[in-house]
Amino acid sequence: MDNLVFLLYELIKFILVAVPVLISVAYLTLAERKIIGYSQTRRGPNIVGIYGLLQPLADGIKLFSKEMIIPNHVSIFLYFFFSPILALTLGLVVWGLMPLNYNAVMSDINLGILIIFALSSVGVYAILMSGWSSNSKYAFMGALRAAAQMISYEVSIGLIIITVILCGGTMNLMNIINAQEQTIWFIFPLLPAAFMFFISCLAETNRAPFDLTEGESELVSGYNVEYSAMTFALFFLAEYAHIIFMSFLFAVVFLGGWSFILSSPIVLFLKATFVIFLFVWVRTSFPRLRYDQLMSLLWKTYLPLSLSLIILVNSILWCINGLPPLSCI
Repeated sequence: MDNLVFLLYELIKFILVAVPVLISVAYLTLAERKIIGYSQTRRGPNIVGIYGLLQPLADGIKLFSKEMIIPNHVSIFLYFFFSPILALTLGLVVWGLMPLNYNAVMSDINLGILIIFALSSVGVYAILMSGWSSNSKYAFMGALRAAAQMISYEVSIGLIIITVILCGGTMNLMNIINAQEQTIWFIFPLLPAAFMFFISCLAETNRAPFDLTEGESELVSGYNVEYSAMTFALFFLAEYAHIIFMSFLFAVVFLGGWSFILSSPIVLFLKATFVIFLFVWVRTSFPRLRYDQLMSLLWKTYLPLSLSLIILVNSILWCINGLPPLSCI
């Protein structure tokens, strides 16, 4: 009975986190279309509801009520169940490790950053399986591009996060926020790392100008070209949930989380909203890169720079504080 109550309690906590995330995803799509519209001297969606505020609801009803067309010669289990459901599940599960306030975190564990990147790396399998099971050369090529791009830039993100771990002395996100409250936001001493982290997040989430996996002029729509209706919507929700999560992660590790004049979760939400706006702003401003430029940026620029930054930060901390303790956890 105790186990059942515990499971029910954890399920309620997960729902309280997942539902606001899904609502945020819905209205992020509307905000993105509005921002892109105004950047192109037009208004964006403004028909459904007042100022188009019901447009996400209309889009959701349309997607989940359409017929799901399953192509011939596809693996039904991998195509229909495994890939889209795994992508959305991973996009929501990582939110259990994100601290939204002092006591508002589902799992406050010491290895939080490590587990976040472990879960994020599993998302590559969902994309690979979607491209392979679709039995389409365009989808498979898009999936291979996405896998190579995500795996490559996870290396960059991981190395940059090491500099944050060195400065904070912990892998616990809550303790990283506390360290910034007691000293200074890490974006000021680690400005080059913050810039590289943001660009790597763009590539990790397949956003413009790194949206080569969905190049309309080359691959039609990338790994999800054969998906429609509900299955397409699940991939769409997973992608935008990941964008919001990476924005919150940037706000936590570089912008001090909720720390400001008044420590409040509203401060964290405003910081994350600003980072999300930067995601959309970059999309409206820059053209798509070539694939060789994308890979050269990481392996020839960001990888040596991030390694050099780790050595530099470690050397400075060693000079100031002496040898580090045996464990930074």
